[in-house]
Amino acid sequence: MMARMKAIQATAPGADWELVEREVPTPHPCQVRVKVQACGICHSDMFVKEGHWPGLQFPRIPGHEIAGVIDEVGSGVTSWKPGQRVGVGWHGGHCGECDACRRGDFILCRSGQVCGISYDGGWAEYVVVPEEAVAALPDELLFEEAAPLLCAGITTFNSLRHSGARAGDLVAVQGIGGLGHLGIQYASKLGLKTVAIGRGKEKEPLARQLGAAVYLDAAVVNPAEELQRLGGARVILATAPDSKAIASMVDGLGANGTLLIVAAPGEPVMVNAITLIGKRASVQGWPSGTAKDSEDTLRFSAMTGVRPMIERYPLARAQEAYQQMMSGKARFRAVLTMNP
Repeated sequence: MMARMKAIQATAPGADWELVEREVPTPHPCQVRVKVQACGICHSDMFVKEGHWPGLQFPRIPGHEIAGVIDEVGSGVTSWKPGQRVGVGWHGGHCGECDACRRGDFILCRSGQVCGISYDGGWAEYVVVPEEAVAALPDELLFEEAAPLLCAGITTFNSLRHSGARAGDLVAVQGIGGLGHLGIQYASKLGLKTVAIGRGKEKEPLARQLGAAVYLDAAVVNPAEELQRLGGARVILATAPDSKAIASMVDGLGANGTLLIVAAPGEPVMVNAITLIGKRASVQGWPSGTAKDSEDTLRFSAMTGVRPMIERYPLARAQEAYQQMMSGKARFRAVLTMNP
């Protein structure tokens, strides 16, 4: 008799999440099976629930913020062994053959897979993934702490470290939420003069606790004007998906500054081209990163003390946790745990 596991799945677009029992999957060649200890909930899980991802097949188990322990490896796997602590993020595998892969730019693979979308993800007791999707997880990080770092963490850390900003540069983080509260920590730990932009005086103590040297209350001041008074930002990391708010940040950039967008608003972001031309500034988007980028993120976080603020939920309460996350009420990431 095949072993069984509990999992949360979507069966049709718009339907509620279902708690089900399934057979524990068997790893095929070049795959590993992970016994999941924790899996974060991301706004991108909405693509599964609402059926908005092209080619999505139902039923589907979501989840791309996975932390756990390798349980079994398929034939041909030599880099991983049972018992290793690992994580799996958004980047769920690549072809190795397209132009991007041949250049080593695996996150832009034309046939790239997404864990929890292309195949079943981590809202389950076990998950099977391609070996190239696996990242080593430092012992210093708890599973539930590591899980959000494999999406929100890697997205903010990886984008900042490739932004061109150097230690001492002025960098602003727009938004203090699931992405922003990590972006502030990473910017500060990277030696950047960190400005946090939020709405409301009550957010200032947290912003400073996270590492912000300056807090700008967008309900009281014009953040772009204040950034100019500070000399203009080398980078503005846009983490709150508000098109108008993001667009207004362009005026806060300094010479050669970059508006770095990591949160996708529902409406187009309309920016002032004259400002971009006059300052030789740019607007850039950034995806998450590969498993190696995840390892870098996890190691840096373990070394510097960067941690996500999380709310824990047992797997059976996934519907509640998802609603908490999507409503913006979670402080600041919701994490499903398999051993409550």
